[in-house]
Amino acid sequence: MQATVRTFDPGSRAGTVLADDGVELPYDATALPGGLRHLRIGQRVQVELTAPDEPATRVRSLHIYTLPH
Repeated sequence: MQATVRTFDPGSRAGTVLADDGVELPYDATALPGGLRHLRIGQRVQVELTAPDEPATRVRSLHIYTLPH
């Protein structure tokens, strides 16, 4: 799924993305690749979500398009 970075806190490395369907989804530092230290507001990313049967949908994995997975 594609999304746009909406918020990013450099201290906690957590924030939110806005999915292309308009849904705002939270992520935390565990969703970011190991060496990633900063995201820009408005940056396009690819996200994988938690399983639909979990209580709250969150971003499980987040990747910047220009970086290799």
